[in-house]
Amino acid sequence: MILRKPSVLIFLSALALVTIVTTLMAQAGLVSTSFVKLLGKTLCLAIAALAMDLVWGFTGILSLGHFAFFGIGGYAIGMWLMWDRTENIVMPSLTGGPLPPTPFQIEEAIGTQIFGVVGSSDVPWLWSLAGSLPLQLAAAVLVPGLIALIFGWLAFRSRVTGVYLSILTQAGTLALSLWLFQNDSGLRGNNGLSGLQNIPGLRDVAQSVVSLWFLWASAIALALAYLIAAWTVSGRFGSVLRGIRDDEARVRFLGYEVEHYKLAVFTGTAMVTGLAGALYYPQAGIVNPAEIAPIASIYLAVWVAIGGRGRLYGAVIGAAVVSLASSWFTGGGAPAINLGFYVIKWTDWWLVLLGFSFVLVTLFAPKGLGGLVDLWTGRRARGIGPLGPDQGSLRGKEEVA
Repeated sequence: MILRKPSVLIFLSALALVTIVTTLMAQAGLVSTSFVKLLGKTLCLAIAALAMDLVWGFTGILSLGHFAFFGIGGYAIGMWLMWDRTENIVMPSLTGGPLPPTPFQIEEAIGTQIFGVVGSSDVPWLWSLAGSLPLQLAAAVLVPGLIALIFGWLAFRSRVTGVYLSILTQAGTLALSLWLFQNDSGLRGNNGLSGLQNIPGLRDVAQSVVSLWFLWASAIALALAYLIAAWTVSGRFGSVLRGIRDDEARVRFLGYEVEHYKLAVFTGTAMVTGLAGALYYPQAGIVNPAEIAPIASIYLAVWVAIGGRGRLYGAVIGAAVVSLASSWFTGGGAPAINLGFYVIKWTDWWLVLLGFSFVLVTLFAPKGLGGLVDLWTGRRARGIGPLGPDQGSLRGKEEVA
């Protein structure tokens, strides 16, 4: 039973404690609405990091395009938010005439409001279902899953692995982001989708209240994602995934359909990441093509590496630490350092610090921040050591088992 595992119980308890304490402090006016939104967004990023850890840390697939699914989920929910909000804006003026507006007139008025920034009033076919919240929520999950399914099927059946697969995922992500930057993509080009924090139907509800709702929704989503991930890696399926990571040829020789396992993990994590994006961007307020650029997926891999690859709690720790530290360093919280001959401004040097941290972790602390948890609890995380007949394997433990 997953809930009987100490690590899962500790994580869920810590998550509940943080959420409840933040809620009480926000209602007491001790923390700002922006901080509540930051924490909610951090929980969404932790979901994406969990998905990345399943793909990379447990299966050995270094995907440098997984954050694109996060952005696709954001675009899907953002289309509904913009459409519904714009419809509420234009309808009073249209209904004020002597005749009721036709569906064509309504669509044209909405199109002018949304796409006027790129010099168009035509509604692209991508927006055909934008007026339906259930369909757009389904798209936030199903579209990333479909893309991952097609890409994974083509790549895994051809047995593309290692750095070649990483390059393919990065190239596909770059192509998608370049297409989105074009004004004729149907998604407003470089302008992206903005004003997403204004939730239709909640105009009279304060942002302080809406931010708490999203915080709780993000916390519940993270808890469910963690439970699913822990269940996935705890049984036979998880053992096969670790076997694929450590020695794919050996697992294939034992008769397992390696491609099916890879495809299941790649597709499932893409869908989870898309859902996380759908929760993130209404809190961020804007989504643009830069969110889908390859560098964003590289950041995702850095979070997992810093937190501790192959540890679910490590992925969450890495995403939380980097997200909160990034906000502090780039938001003006970190004081500048005057060296006399040069002033270090952390808004300019944060990425250098992040890259330097990644190098240090890779060279000197491959277990990441999650390794500190192992030291504290005095145990070794399952599946971290290499298995199999190669040098440095845990052959003694395998023989005992």
